[in-house]
Amino acid sequence: MEFSINGTENKGFTKIEKFNQETTEELMFHYKKVLELLGEDVEREGLEKTPLRVAKAMQFLTQGYHVKPEEILQSAMFKEDYRQMVIVKDIEVYSMCEHHMLPFVGRAHVAYIPDGTITGLSKIARVVDAFARRLQVQERLTTQIKDCIQDTLKPLGVAVVIEAQHMCMSMRGVQKQNAITTTSDFTGAFEKVATREEFIRLISAKTI
Repeated sequence: MEFSINGTENKGFTKIEKFNQETTEELMFHYKKVLELLGEDVEREGLEKTPLRVAKAMQFLTQGYHVKPEEILQSAMFKEDYRQMVIVKDIEVYSMCEHHMLPFVGRAHVAYIPDGTITGLSKIARVVDAFARRLQVQERLTTQIKDCIQDTLKPLGVAVVIEAQHMCMSMRGVQKQNAITTTSDFTGAFEKVATREEFIRLISAKTI
């Protein structure tokens, strides 16, 4: 997909936006129709630019479709004789439920045990973002992160736990504002009870 970059000068700083112009115009047209179907006046001041804003926002929120997560890991792979647990926890997750297109927000905890190859720590968080910035279900998101790390780094094992609050449960439907959904997936060494328990203990500990 071809993207254009638009820089907007605003009070001393430049806002850089990356979006597809053709897609933006098409989305604007449809979001304008949605607002009209909801009974709104799309010409009033508060909504005049809303179709454009939403068109850009949706492209940002689904930018993961244009990212190859395995290439993120491959960009920073290093040989290292380290075979203990590596954990990146409390990674912010912002995704959108594919059933209602409402957000779900939470934290991911990711661990792997290297088998001679490590990756940059920030790359783990970027992989989470790459899969989260799509229309998702939490269960699939958890497995996709695990599979990507396992298939690319080929470690001794991978563990992924995600805890999230779903707006489709909080704002509509059952309307349970405090419900948290937890999903997990494990491979290799983490299928052993002792290793998995160590991982759970470490991600449950207070951060520094």
